[in-house]
Amino acid sequence: MKKKKPSTNEKKSNLKQSPRYFYVITIFIPAIFFLLMEFGLRLFGYGIRTEQWIPATENKLMLNPDIARRYFHTIRNIPISNQDIFDIEKKPNAFRVFILGESSGAGYPYTPIGSFSRWLQKRLEILYPDCTIEIVNVSMTAINSYTLRDLFPGVVEQKPDLVLIYAGHNEYYGALGVGSTETFGANRTLVMLTLYLNKFKTIELLRNTISAVSKFLSLETATLQDGTLMSRIAKDQYIEFDSEEFQKGLSQYEENMRDILETAKSHRLPLILGTLTNNLKDQKPFISADKGKYPPAKNIFETAKKELEAKNFHTADSLFRLAKDLDVLRFRSAEKMNQLIIQLGKDFGCPVVQIDSVFNAISPHGIVGDNLMTDHLHPTLSGYELMAKLYFETMRKEYLLPHCNALQLTDNALDSTTHARFKFSRLDSVIAIYRILILKNDWPYIEKKDQKKLSELITPNDFLGKTALEFLDNNVPWESVHRKAAGWYLVKKDYTGFREQMDVLISQYPVVVEYYDFAANELLKVEKYDEAYSYLVLRHTIKPNSYSTKWLGNINLSKNKTADAIKYLEESLTFDSSDPQVFYNLSGAYSYKKEFHKALDAINKCLTLDPSFPKAANLRNQLQQGINQK
Repeated sequence: MKKKKPSTNEKKSNLKQSPRYFYVITIFIPAIFFLLMEFGLRLFGYGIRTEQWIPATENKLMLNPDIARRYFHTIRNIPISNQDIFDIEKKPNAFRVFILGESSGAGYPYTPIGSFSRWLQKRLEILYPDCTIEIVNVSMTAINSYTLRDLFPGVVEQKPDLVLIYAGHNEYYGALGVGSTETFGANRTLVMLTLYLNKFKTIELLRNTISAVSKFLSLETATLQDGTLMSRIAKDQYIEFDSEEFQKGLSQYEENMRDILETAKSHRLPLILGTLTNNLKDQKPFISADKGKYPPAKNIFETAKKELEAKNFHTADSLFRLAKDLDVLRFRSAEKMNQLIIQLGKDFGCPVVQIDSVFNAISPHGIVGDNLMTDHLHPTLSGYELMAKLYFETMRKEYLLPHCNALQLTDNALDSTTHARFKFSRLDSVIAIYRILILKNDWPYIEKKDQKKLSELITPNDFLGKTALEFLDNNVPWESVHRKAAGWYLVKKDYTGFREQMDVLISQYPVVVEYYDFAANELLKVEKYDEAYSYLVLRHTIKPNSYSTKWLGNINLSKNKTADAIKYLEESLTFDSSDPQVFYNLSGAYSYKKEFHKALDAINKCLTLDPSFPKAANLRNQLQQGINQK
């Protein structure tokens, strides 16, 4: 007997009988799957660390060195920040400043210790000795305002007292720019969504899988690992002045900066912007467009040079700026970018440091060139020093300096003291020189066919030159080559050079106590007690131990500073009560204060630990006789 087929109404009736939660579960299954996958990937530590801040020590934080993986996906050696550290728990007397920027913000080619942030920190430390100065520079090479906007909420969370921004050169070729190899497209909404999704491990897994498959199938058509980062990230893309792409770069910067400034305003966080400066006089346009509505940039540049020779300085300045703007390779910021920065300052009531104007004002004939520039836009070391001073003066004008008691110093005294105490070594100078040589040995400075081999380009004639080349050519850690240089100075018995090198290391890694111990120990070996003392004091403020306190006590005792000697020697015993020398010196210190019973007790403990300790028996006999006579 044939079964009767269900009617349409019966089918609908059967469908209606299905539980509603069945459809809800069906809809949410993909979401639940990805949530579980994300949880599992995080649980097992897959991929890179995606958090913005990571522990540098047990009580210090630093910017995650892998953070640039959010923005760079096609290059192997991603940029990192200068690795500045700050307290997890902000101290009551702390003055905390964050600096956001690109390679000029980071201090290229003098990174990590030659940036304007380091000059500013030294200036503030001198002027406010009772204040904990924290200058945290999160600038990185080849980024732009997308990165700044992405990092800014995390900066706000760290409760800065002030934020300084020097950025805008990289809106076209920096990561995610309209002309960059590292791009998600020109749609800002899509870029922002991608940046948000990049924080998830599931997306990282998907991206890594696609990359691995592409490599396996040989779908990658070119390598992006050769040459400087500047040459790798520009994509040979030319952007004409006032073109659609040109305007997109300006709009991208404006929208991202407005988001940053709105966030700062909503948190009542003071923020200072700076106008951008470029090499005008001594950097010819990289690429000229011979066709279009504007004359070729190279022609304008040549005309500017003639006007300069004719001493028509104002006209020459205008023409140099026009030549820069007409350069279709947009490594240098356009004049419209500075106009935009100034307008943003007005719109948000935000101070703007006129860096470009001042750089030109102090340059010969009012046109900046190689006098303050190492290349097309990166300042010299003295240029960075000037930038720090300009930001400082604006901070003072806007009442944004620390509230601690300030030393009474004239501006000239502060300038000279800052310059004298700034930590920088000859090795750092050589590294910077070599960096610029390498930069200018690559596109767009010269064509690939004209490049020299590194061995032809750089021929070191001394140990420091070879060490600098080793750092740049073999990717040897910065810390390693500086330790190596310090050891070289020791072998030469050049203790001034040794101290200079160790001071640079300590400036970069101020919480690495081993550097203080190493410097102090080597200086103590050659009886340079005054020089060793400064390292021991700094070590003691970070993390005292038996070694630092013992030698602080010994040196004070040798200078007849008995009270300080006793304080440090007694403290040393709290860390290690088995050192006979500490008891011996402590006995001598008590004797100077005529505390003979304490002195006798200390020397007895010394002899208990080491019955043959030199001169200890004689000292005990003298103390015993003195006590008996009384």
